Amino acid sequence: MSRFTRRTILGAGLAAAGTGLVTACSGSMSGMDHSSGGNGMSPSADYLTPDSKEIGATEALRKPGPERRFKLTAVETRLDLGGGRTVRSWAYGDDLPGQEVRVTAGDTLALTLANNLPEATSVHWHGLALRNDMDGVPGLTQRDIKPGGSFDYRFAVSHPGTYWFHPHSGAQQDRGLYAPLIVEDPKEPLKYDKEWVIVLDDWVDGVDGSTPDAVLAELSKGMGGMDHGSSGGSGGSGGANGHEGHGMSNMAMTTQKSPSPKPSGPSRVLMGATSELLGGDAGDVGYPHYLINGRTPDKPQTFTAKPGDRIRLRIINAGGDTAFRIALGGHRFTVTHTDGFPVEQTQADALLLGMGERLDALVTVGNGTFPLTALAEGKNRTALAVLRTGGGAAPAASVRPKELNGKVVHGGQLKAAESVRLESGRPDRTIEFKLTGSMAKYDWAINGKKYDPAQRYPVRKGERVRLSFVNDTTMWHPMHLHGHTYALADGGARKDTSIVLPGKTLDVDFDADNPGLWMIHCHNVYHAESGMMTVLGYLK
Repeated sequence: MSRFTRRTILGAGLAAAGTGLVTACSGSMSGMDHSSGGNGMSPSADYLTPDSKEIGATEALRKPGPERRFKLTAVETRLDLGGGRTVRSWAYGDDLPGQEVRVTAGDTLALTLANNLPEATSVHWHGLALRNDMDGVPGLTQRDIKPGGSFDYRFAVSHPGTYWFHPHSGAQQDRGLYAPLIVEDPKEPLKYDKEWVIVLDDWVDGVDGSTPDAVLAELSKGMGGMDHGSSGGSGGSGGANGHEGHGMSNMAMTTQKSPSPKPSGPSRVLMGATSELLGGDAGDVGYPHYLINGRTPDKPQTFTAKPGDRIRLRIINAGGDTAFRIALGGHRFTVTHTDGFPVEQTQADALLLGMGERLDALVTVGNGTFPLTALAEGKNRTALAVLRTGGGAAPAASVRPKELNGKVVHGGQLKAAESVRLESGRPDRTIEFKLTGSMAKYDWAINGKKYDPAQRYPVRKGERVRLSFVNDTTMWHPMHLHGHTYALADGGARKDTSIVLPGKTLDVDFDADNPGLWMIHCHNVYHAESGMMTVLGYLK
């Protein structure tokens, strides 16, 4: 039976029959014009659509190169998380993460997704500046891929870096539907001996009857008068199993009525998880497992190398509601990239990534066996992988390397490498996005409005655009812009996903050079599906 979300219901009226694309009733679409000259209404804005000729013209400028073909099948399957834990979930094939897709900058990626799931799905190519009709947002840039159907994605891949892909259909991303996308640089300047792709995740699907849909339904009931930042327990980071101190397991809450099968499983609402690095409240969901490359700490992945090898780590946070602080015992990182773009190289003991962010780092490895530990920030649980270059016992599942408490670096602290710095200039247009809502009502939104694909914020091709994210909530939000890479202030890193701390404002600039309709949303999947999404639209 199909599950219906706010996104699919609101977007259904926009699907254009027979084209596989989405067209807008452009004469009736309105958007707030928050240009630097004022905040006037634009009541009859005429927007480009994913099938506009400008989309193909922009793609031609990318000079699509040799075609690299892939096939992907979304299926219901049983996944082995290690340590005797298996779950029934949805994934790309039978692997978690899904099979890596690797191309070279300049290639044309041609991938066919076959949908063998019981509901519609899609693929979003997170972080890529690609043609708009391939961005993978049902009801906005393409039609749903119905059960039993398929879709051919084909686009030029113009920039190297560490990316990933996942659905943009309801809460599906919090199942097993994700995989790395690595775009190699044909003129790679870094020197290294090996490469280790590391995908971090928080896992709930199929555990004791839980599903992401049930979690969303439970959260959507809100917490009423309860304080999400405290609980009747000890507060703070709680006990070792993620339940003690959070007051999360015994709450008498019911799920909303839904056309989906009746959800089951224990409460997953998380109370009292706090983090100074995240400005207070760490998250909404208490996950039973935290994973590195699809494995629990009881049966971690082991990566082998030789002492003295220089390893490039490509780290991706594919979680739904969890920031991770990651460290390699006995080593320091040299950070080289964030969200696919090079940075001024920086030393770090540990790295912090919000959902959707990526960090690349180099490490020269010693002799022995070392834990790669990813701490679920504020939730007091860990994921684990093992680096083995010599002898020594495998680390315990609960190991906490001292580096976790050393110098922690995140993307917001990094400076862009000179080669990718945005040229200085005043913005032609400023758009303010107030991040609104609360755990009490679970009414997450942007500028007080829940997601509606007909609500667009206009820009024009060729403009320098400033996005001002004003976080009026008491929670942190990893905000993601589709189809573009922006620059943080004062020579900061080039990114597509950034943490906006509670009570803070984050200004980012980008050049409007990729026409179409592009989503902006919180990459906490539950905040997004509750309404913290909107659309940036290019005017004709």
